[in-house]
Amino acid sequence: MRPKPPPDYLAGYPPALAAQVRQLIEQNKLGELLLRKYPQAHMVRTDRALYDYVQEIKGSYLRNAGQLNKVAFDSKIHVIQHALGTHTRISRVQGGKLKAKCEIRVAAVFREMPPEFLRMIVVHELAHIREREHDKAFYQLCRHMEPDYHQLEFDLRAYLCHLDATGRPLWSAATDGAKS
Repeated sequence: MRPKPPPDYLAGYPPALAAQVRQLIEQNKLGELLLRKYPQAHMVRTDRALYDYVQEIKGSYLRNAGQLNKVAFDSKIHVIQHALGTHTRISRVQGGKLKAKCEIRVAAVFREMPPEFLRMIVVHELAHIREREHDKAFYQLCRHMEPDYHQLEFDLRAYLCHLDATGRPLWSAATDGAKS
């Protein structure tokens, strides 16, 4: 069985832009560029801290949305689903009532990234509470919660390309910030 090729994180972008990112990786300049733009890793390390962080953003933008029952970092997401986060709704019958649970899981790779990237993925998953599909309304909601959403998503995808190509993370909890 042949191994699967790594996901093409820049598949939806213009070929010239993807080529520019690949060129920066080949020249060992992409990491330096990202570290200048995003010098520090965030300090949200535990599932409890992530839950509180998500609740804070949800409270600011989606007060009337349903309750979140669970928010957690998940080490299996990236490998199994080729996703960065998931939003799930689970409905169960309890007695004569239908109970719904809502969960957000964020790929563990986000434990050691800049706060801007963590916010971008949290905003993305929170937007799924209101908008299930990745359509115009979904991205408008993302931009409402994070005006730089599209730039952050691109920069994150560029970083994931860097990580795939080099295997070297740019941020670390151990150093509380950037490392070269």
